[in-house]
Amino acid sequence: MTSPSYEPFLPGADLPRFARELTEFVDLNEGDVAAIRRTAPLVLAQETAFTAALYEHFLKFPLAARFFLGEDGTPDMARLERRRHSLGRWLRETAEAALTHDFGYYLLSVGLAHSHRAHGPGGIVPAHLMVGAMSLAQTALAQLFTSKLDDAREALAASMAWNKLLLVHLNVLLLGYLGPPRERRPA
Repeated sequence: MTSPSYEPFLPGADLPRFARELTEFVDLNEGDVAAIRRTAPLVLAQETAFTAALYEHFLKFPLAARFFLGEDGTPDMARLERRRHSLGRWLRETAEAALTHDFGYYLLSVGLAHSHRAHGPGGIVPAHLMVGAMSLAQTALAQLFTSKLDDAREALAASMAWNKLLLVHLNVLLLGYLGPPRERRPA
């Protein structure tokens, strides 16, 4: 069996293709998109609690908390509120499960902002914290579905679908950190 040909490209130059190929790779299909949209109201009803819990978690760990502290070393409440609002926007747009051209570049800009724009005493956000934050989001969603959906199969399907979508998002976010994947060709 021969493998299909693949023409390398710069993901940032063709982000829709990058997202589409990732979507295919993780097998995010129409059934998954339907599950995401079907459970979106449940997720969005918890938006405020979800975003607050995530930032409360960050503040428990000095490595993460440093991004949300003022010059006096106490939590910068205005900054935290802006970040919660931004996370809420991401959650609302994610709930639509639409990997549009604009949303893909929005995700890339978030990755670039986290990886290249130092703020306050924290500096730039390390990639491993971005990966960890996505894991926290995935876990919170799985817990939500398990506790709120009566059918265990539906909760599992929702968790799997959201997980696939969030992994596509994570890969786009990480482009801001890592740059384009490098092709290694045999010598």
